[in-house]
Amino acid sequence: MTKYPESPRTDRDDIIHGVQVPDPCRPLEEIESEQTAKWIEAENEVTFDYLRQIPLRDKIRQRISELWDYEKYDLPFKRGGRYFFRRNDGLQNQSVLYWAESLEAEPKVLLDPNTLSEDGTVALTGGAVSEDGKLLAYGLSASGSDWQEWRVREVESGADLEDHLKWVKFSSASWTHDGQGFFYSRYPEPQEGLAYKGANYHHKLYYHCIGTPQSADDLVYERPDHKQWGFDTRVTEDGRYLVISVWKGTHRENGIFYKDLAEEGEVIELLNEFDANYTFIGNDGPLLYFTTDLDAPLGRVIAIDITDPDRSRWKEIISESSDVLQSVSLFYDMFVASYLHDASSCLKILDKLGRVVRQVPLPGIGTVMEFEGRQKDRETFYLFTGFTRPGTIYRYDMETGETAVFREPQVGHSPDEYVTEQVFYRSKDGTRVPMFISYRRGLKRDRHSPTFLYGYGGFNAALTPAFSVGNLVWMEMGGIYAQTNLRGGGEYGKPWHEAGVKLKKQNVFDDFIAAAEWLIENNYTSTPRLAIGGGSNGGLLIGACMTQRPDLFGGCVLVNGVLDMLRFHKFTIGWAWTSDYGTAENLDEFNAFLAYSPYHNVRPGVAYPATLICTADHDDRVFPAHSFKFAAALQAAQAGNAPVLIRIETKAGHGFGKPTAKIIEEIADRWAFLVCVLEIDVDRVQAVVEEGED
Repeated sequence: MTKYPESPRTDRDDIIHGVQVPDPCRPLEEIESEQTAKWIEAENEVTFDYLRQIPLRDKIRQRISELWDYEKYDLPFKRGGRYFFRRNDGLQNQSVLYWAESLEAEPKVLLDPNTLSEDGTVALTGGAVSEDGKLLAYGLSASGSDWQEWRVREVESGADLEDHLKWVKFSSASWTHDGQGFFYSRYPEPQEGLAYKGANYHHKLYYHCIGTPQSADDLVYERPDHKQWGFDTRVTEDGRYLVISVWKGTHRENGIFYKDLAEEGEVIELLNEFDANYTFIGNDGPLLYFTTDLDAPLGRVIAIDITDPDRSRWKEIISESSDVLQSVSLFYDMFVASYLHDASSCLKILDKLGRVVRQVPLPGIGTVMEFEGRQKDRETFYLFTGFTRPGTIYRYDMETGETAVFREPQVGHSPDEYVTEQVFYRSKDGTRVPMFISYRRGLKRDRHSPTFLYGYGGFNAALTPAFSVGNLVWMEMGGIYAQTNLRGGGEYGKPWHEAGVKLKKQNVFDDFIAAAEWLIENNYTSTPRLAIGGGSNGGLLIGACMTQRPDLFGGCVLVNGVLDMLRFHKFTIGWAWTSDYGTAENLDEFNAFLAYSPYHNVRPGVAYPATLICTADHDDRVFPAHSFKFAAALQAAQAGNAPVLIRIETKAGHGFGKPTAKIIEEIADRWAFLVCVLEIDVDRVQAVVEEGED
């Protein structure tokens, strides 16, 4: 039995809809208080003392570092005849931004975030290059916070100008084509002491003119009558229009406004009914192209002429198909449409009339992560990845259809040594749910294999195949990695998403529990060898499943989880998640929360699985008190011998810009914890790890 620190407690109860709701761990919401600071220090001491005693911890960290040490590239993009890209030589804490006169020329360093802090905790988290390729507007984030400070740098000289913008969050930068300035969005300066806790409202859209102070920025648009609205902008490639996507938290439905930059007119509300999702693709003069799920749950492409925008005049360019239309780009006057078929990518090239020109062959089961290029470019670049295939950049010729590898990472493993299969299982209500299972070739199904089941299930996010050094090391050690595509995600479009929100959120947990049961029933693993994990909304998933079925799992890993469903909307950007979760202000949703909220469903006298909770002191996305309160409650209630530990990272946030060193350490600690609590054969793991080193 692990001896845990004494947690600050209170007898305070809340009365919500006439129901008395205890909140004994409420003092831990005061994250700046001295008693919380002492609690954090004491909990970390217990956790790291436990982890230090695991014999294989250092070996696992060493192996992760060895495999992580390979060159990583982001997609190149072109502005003003110059190419820009990010590169990490392997173990650099932050990727470095380079520029070059051509793809064959020797690149030059434009911005190296590793020089901005000794521990790598200052990250380049946003950037935009002017149309002439001469200026870079860039955002920096410190200690993992979502808050950014933006500056401007000359590309040729590498010197910073005097421009300095503060209190920027959830914003990109969009340059006007004259290079005189850019559009961005920001929040009001928070009250003292509330920067990492207070709710974020009243996003405002500004234009910053180069060489002027932030106080002189032009306020382009605000809506004080809609404090939850946020604004994301894009200047069209012809420089004529500013297209504004108006979002309301994480709602699928958004608005589209625009401003004609050739005139001094006001912002025009083109789509203001918030009746569907609209994503701007590109334009031919006043003809604007959008992807939308309006009357098409799986997505389609429409064209709107803003000189005659009546809905009866809209044109459908690409109709809805049987697969989910995930994204569309416009290159060389053709559309590149990326679809999801059973959570794996497929690509089609279509002309301006929506006719299929060709399909793009892909290397196998995997994910096309993104595209880069301009509307008139003949070439485009895209990145493809899979569970055992690191992100490879391909160069695609839009005219000929030829594909060539542009950058292929060299990782110290052979993808052919691993197998990925896709299976389908039935959830509690009979719904058919897909799951990917990856493992080392030749693995025998004997119920003894350590298995890590990962899920998310929310916010229309599609959980698709992607490479992870951490998962590769898990599989090297003889583990199975399983990733299930739960309702609430975006794998099958709008209906799949809506089947896992608000009063239907329990479907997500049922899907995940059914996945665990399927793995056990089909002899992949057994309860003592089965671990589950997830982060953010996935942390809620793990918290709910382990409190509902503590008998089913051998170990649990929760990262930055949303765990107090009655108060999540009170902190930082938590109010934005009510589109998926609902709100305790509604009686029926309050009752649903009480039924599954992890913090409120911890019961004394229950033997819970071994649990590692991970959070960070600067997480201003999911307030860290979620994890603090859940850990304190679980430790107090634990009736079994399994440890309940909380690992609280310092100078880190929700994962935004986290330095490589911290990422490696955290992954190693998770695997070491699971190797210990799942009672894995240490001698066997040692041999596998050493074999990997050889």
